[in-house]
Amino acid sequence: MKINGRLLIFTGILIALAVICKCIFGPDLDWSGFSPVIAIALFSGMIIKERNASFLLPLLALFISDVAIHVLYKMHLFPYSGMYHGQWKNYLIILSCTLIGWGFKGRNYLTIILGAIAAPTAYFLISNFMVWQAVTEAIYPKNFGGLMMCYEAALPFYRNSVVATILFLPAILFLYNYLVRNKAVVRLG
Repeated sequence: MKINGRLLIFTGILIALAVICKCIFGPDLDWSGFSPVIAIALFSGMIIKERNASFLLPLLALFISDVAIHVLYKMHLFPYSGMYHGQWKNYLIILSCTLIGWGFKGRNYLTIILGAIAAPTAYFLISNFMVWQAVTEAIYPKNFGGLMMCYEAALPFYRNSVVATILFLPAILFLYNYLVRNKAVVRLG
């Protein structure tokens, strides 16, 4: 993928979108998880041919949005910190969504829909399993019932991430095709 002015504008828009959505929706528990970051990771895996480079865009979007939230937090303008212990796990899980994008490369709407459901589902299952099994999390019993309680408590976040990914992925594909490829279409190839 050649880097040009249009691609840089597209990247800037995606990063700004991640920052804005996390700042607006993050503090509200009813909307928490409504973010384009999983869609960005999935898109990167689907579109960027150089596999190593496909990890850069989601990492950049996540890192810059976390830094922005942290700055706002330090200024007492945001309710929680953007930087926290164990954050690297979240980054690894986001990268797994890029890997899912590798598997859903294709040129039809079915792969877009399947990817938009598979990536947030994997994120939900992995992240909440990690919350449940963490030594520092004494909220949930360390048995099957405790794991199910953890998953149940996270269902609103899961719903929001699935809806966000289903909405943002086609929008990101359209924006990419329009800005970078000069085509007004929602497709992968």
